[in-house]
Amino acid sequence: MIYTVTFNPSLDYTVKVEDFREGMVNRTAFEDVSFGGKGVNVSCILRNLGFDNVALGFIAGFTGREIERRVRAAGIRSDFIELHEGFSRINVKLKAGRETEINGQGPEIPGDAVKQLLEKLDALQEGDALVLAGTIPSTLPGDAYETILGRLNGRGVYAAVDATGELMLNVLRYRPFLVKPNSHELGEIFGTELTGDGEIIEHAKKLQELGARNVLISMAARGAILITEAGKVHKSLPPEGRVRGSTGAGDSMVAGFLAGYLRSGDPMEAFRLGLAAGSATAFSEGLATGEEIMKVYDRFQVQS
Repeated sequence: MIYTVTFNPSLDYTVKVEDFREGMVNRTAFEDVSFGGKGVNVSCILRNLGFDNVALGFIAGFTGREIERRVRAAGIRSDFIELHEGFSRINVKLKAGRETEINGQGPEIPGDAVKQLLEKLDALQEGDALVLAGTIPSTLPGDAYETILGRLNGRGVYAAVDATGELMLNVLRYRPFLVKPNSHELGEIFGTELTGDGEIIEHAKKLQELGARNVLISMAARGAILITEAGKVHKSLPPEGRVRGSTGAGDSMVAGFLAGYLRSGDPMEAFRLGLAAGSATAFSEGLATGEEIMKVYDRFQVQS
């Protein structure tokens, strides 16, 4: 079974405004409400690709109940822990020429709720997969990802981590199956600006030296670079298409890569499906459907 963890899921209120004027009354040309959060995005794409999975995390208040309702309506199994105080966050995503996001804070997560999550994760067995994605709320200990992977260490669980900075570095000793920073985040991890593919590959290999098994670097319009566990380097431009937005594209790439690998055991197949899934979401108004992903996949081949 595949499990995803989203500490701070959200309701995403997306609006498109033509000719946006700051300080004035603006009217929307398009609006939508959907669930959000990196882990639940991964769950959605996995489900769209035919992979059953369980979304874990924390919800609170009326917004939390609506998140859970929408997640289940999408066919995703959920096992959220409901908190007794506060409410799950609402994120505003404004599309007006450039994308602007205003993200809410979310509820405070008490220690007993964290203990409940850890107990749920203790049930994972060899061959299961776990996705840890996104930042950790300020109300939680900064070593939450380390604690989780430390408890699962040695069990044969496929762990995929999409995080930044110290969150990423501190879990590498547990040899996660996949890490997926983007090129900018990779530079931030090592305190430098990466300007070319050579520098990106060099620093991605450093993540492997620290313990990561497979390293997938997303580079927006420049495509992606994969360093496999066997040490092979693959780079590909993305599929061609009209980009409508970037929200959820990285999460879709993680889901596609994991789905491709679990289906075939082939890292190149995983790379292809990851690029197809990420691009299909970028070409859509929201998260891509399975049909949209496979249309991109069928007409796309990685270049190396």
